[in-house]
Amino acid sequence: MNGKIVSLNISEKKGVRKKAVKEVCLKTEYGIEGDAHASSEWHRQVSLLAVESIQKMRDKGLDVKPGDFAENITTEGIDLPSLPVGTHMTIGEDIRLEVSQIGKECHTRCAIYYLAGDCVMPKEGIFVRVLRGGVVKEGDQIVVIL
Repeated sequence: MNGKIVSLNISEKKGVRKKAVKEVCLKTEYGIEGDAHASSEWHRQVSLLAVESIQKMRDKGLDVKPGDFAENITTEGIDLPSLPVGTHMTIGEDIRLEVSQIGKECHTRCAIYYLAGDCVMPKEGIFVRVLRGGVVKEGDQIVVIL
């Protein structure tokens, strides 16, 4: 299963929409340099959400774009929630990620939930650990290793 990166998104604080950037540096066992969610202390170092999931929210009438769900990497062409925990993926030649969690529990309802009555990130977003880091750019290919 192959896909591509359509957007890379970071924020300096948790709980806010992320802003799009053209490239990021993934640090081994840490996450994205400069992102509020990066940490060697937990397994949710980087979050991914498919642009296809964002489109579902657009179809409900919301004006949303990549990064609005606080995802770090917006993908295209991969059915992210179907990937089992432990699945590996590569970006480019060197970068290696491991799926560490599918979805998340939403303890508080976000602004998206109140606007649409639903949010895709808790059900369709995934989290990964960075096994081998490097520089990632918008448009890079992702290869899922099942």
